[in-house]
Amino acid sequence: MLTHRNTNIALIALIALFLWLSLPWWAFVLLFIPYSGALVWGAMQIRSGFFLKAVCAADTSEKVVALTFDDGPLTAFTPQILDILHKAQAPAAFFCIGNRIAGQEALLKRIDTEGHVIGNHSFSHHFWFDLFPASRMLAELQQVDTAVEQVTGKRPRLFRPPYGVTNPNVRRAVQRGKYTAVGWNIRSLDTVAKQADELMNRILSGLKPGAVILMHDSIPLTVAILPSLIAHIREQGYTIKRIDQLLNIPAYA
Repeated sequence: MLTHRNTNIALIALIALFLWLSLPWWAFVLLFIPYSGALVWGAMQIRSGFFLKAVCAADTSEKVVALTFDDGPLTAFTPQILDILHKAQAPAAFFCIGNRIAGQEALLKRIDTEGHVIGNHSFSHHFWFDLFPASRMLAELQQVDTAVEQVTGKRPRLFRPPYGVTNPNVRRAVQRGKYTAVGWNIRSLDTVAKQADELMNRILSGLKPGAVILMHDSIPLTVAILPSLIAHIREQGYTIKRIDQLLNIPAYA
């Protein structure tokens, strides 16, 4: 498997070989083009495990899947999603942004009380979060933990990196905080979808045993398709499980 470690080993080996062959300077420059490409690819592909191991699906033949929602809690959409899930008796995981908890404590409490998992999605979800030093990342994650614990009495252990971007600093923060990084293997792209059919087909076409479905409780189109999506998933013989049960990992510390 291609990882940051073995990519670095390969780079060092090739540099040594180029030096031994006395190749010109431009050969070394060319060497860094695929290396840089590998770093970018690894950072953007959480499922690759390039920088850190993230749990993105369950290894099973059983027809079970998990629903996950990022970016809440939000007054506009999270309650509607909770209403739909409650009516359908479908569990889910909500990866929450810490700075959206203040003023939404009752909503966060409802997520927990109704049997859903609360995960950590950083405090700020800053656009440049992946460029923060590991110490600052960890401080953000711990801020979220504290905010969630004050409301629910539970400290999240599951962390989904903002935008799904990973790098060595994210790895260090995850390891120091003893979190479990969680990704997905069905990305709905609901943040850019324009049509309900488009969004529905993208999710259902990727359906497979053990799938983790990524959506957002900040998108009106997601709210609109959710009842039908749950019905279609079940019509295909799938059971919807909580993500911690699906992946057999503890949700809280």
